[in-house]
Amino acid sequence: MNGSWQLAFAVLGLALPGIAALWEFVLVGRKRLGYRVQMDTTARDERALPYAGVLQQMQRTNGGPLRDPSFVLLRIENSGWAPIVENSYLAPDRGHAGIQVKCRGRRVVGMVVTELSRNELRGFFTPSSDDQHPTPHVPGLGVTDGVIELPKVKLNRGDHYKVLAVLEREESFTDEEFPEPEVVASIVGGVRRGKIKKTEYYPFASKPVRWVLALLVMVSAVQSILTFTRHDATAAPLDCATGTLTLSGSTAFAPVLQEAAKQYHRTCPDAFIPITNDTFHGSVSGLDALAAAGRKAKPTGSQGLGDRLAFSDGPKSDGRPQLLPRPVALSLFALVVNKDAGVQDLSLKQIRNIYAGTITNWSQVKGNNVPIHLVSRNPGSGTRTTLEHQVLDNKPLLAVTANDCTALDVNKPGRCEVSDTETLLNTVASTPGALGHSEVGAATAHDDVQQIRIDGYPATLEGADEGAYPYWQTEYAYTYGEPPANSLAAGFLRYLANEVGKDIIRSHGNRPCAELAKPLLCRPS
Repeated sequence: MNGSWQLAFAVLGLALPGIAALWEFVLVGRKRLGYRVQMDTTARDERALPYAGVLQQMQRTNGGPLRDPSFVLLRIENSGWAPIVENSYLAPDRGHAGIQVKCRGRRVVGMVVTELSRNELRGFFTPSSDDQHPTPHVPGLGVTDGVIELPKVKLNRGDHYKVLAVLEREESFTDEEFPEPEVVASIVGGVRRGKIKKTEYYPFASKPVRWVLALLVMVSAVQSILTFTRHDATAAPLDCATGTLTLSGSTAFAPVLQEAAKQYHRTCPDAFIPITNDTFHGSVSGLDALAAAGRKAKPTGSQGLGDRLAFSDGPKSDGRPQLLPRPVALSLFALVVNKDAGVQDLSLKQIRNIYAGTITNWSQVKGNNVPIHLVSRNPGSGTRTTLEHQVLDNKPLLAVTANDCTALDVNKPGRCEVSDTETLLNTVASTPGALGHSEVGAATAHDDVQQIRIDGYPATLEGADEGAYPYWQTEYAYTYGEPPANSLAAGFLRYLANEVGKDIIRSHGNRPCAELAKPLLCRPS
């Protein structure tokens, strides 16, 4: 469907609410007299019950009991926005009644006004000296030939009154159920010939307006279908950029970036962010690759690279002045052990002694009698650097005892290194007594390893915020120089900071920097 049809539906979608409001509040709502039958019930044999109270005392004027008594509570209201005055009623000027209520099959025994929205309305129910047929003991109400007559009451917008009528069955009426009361009245200048309308079924809006609202929903649905089925270039959001973006860096943050890249491509079909098994090799490796690409491209002036980003667990080291940081998320990391170690909680002191080599068997920390095998990431890993700085008090790791983790001696302690998070988790799961480190999202998804609490605290954002959990780090995105505002690198960074990007970051156990008290620092409060 072409653009003219889309424009037509958009205009129709804007016009329909205006038409509905005009109809309801200017045309239909101009002057409207309404009624509600709020009660229509029979008493029948209830008057014989011991708790019947006043029902036992109700009798005809001749002293006999009521025949199949019933009660009708009627509410008369001004349901429009214009006032209704005495001259508004379409009835003879000298006539007493403005509204008639017919209750077929029943005779009226008595009536009373039970509620007035304003006390000033009470005067309309007081008979005048020339009233030809007032009902005794019920001022202002009348009954003629079995028909209840209600006076011409002035009603401002929202005004109402209620009348309760007591009735009994006529001898000639043999039907089981009584018909619903019939209310007859008309006003001058009202819609639909000014007839009184029953309002209890649509107090919010009249039936025509509800049809208009239903049509509006249909128009909105068609617009949505048109939006989601378009495949031309104009369907992309204004912030979409085109081209190819190369990502590198942290393997811990890689799952977030993989999902974000996939979602961004769905939103912006002309943007390509290829990710393979060789895309991420660690924080330092990613920064080196970004710096090398910048030196090769030699961007001039203030413009930086618009087609490359590197992600690092923590800030860069000195020596790369062209790389500019942008905090993206607060990332959580966790220590993980092979399940046969028999431990779930370690104190910070015990962890430091394990990595220092003074604790070499899990039995020394109340675990099983299994040698401890340390599985670590290669140098340059942000997860490893954070472990050394924030958990081990800046102490370096022990020397590697096996270049290949499969060559570790199961009967004595040792340490080996791997290149990425997935390999580390698989190695810990398959190596008896192994202890390693990983970002929380990947560790949680791996069923064959056990996460370690530190001093009783699990790896949670709340624990990091309170300063109780120490193993966390700020995730940075690095650019080479300042990328052009319309570049794919800049667009992807904005995407990570908007609602969809933040949802993806949260889903992997991290916290978007924008949600912290100081987003530019992106550290626990």
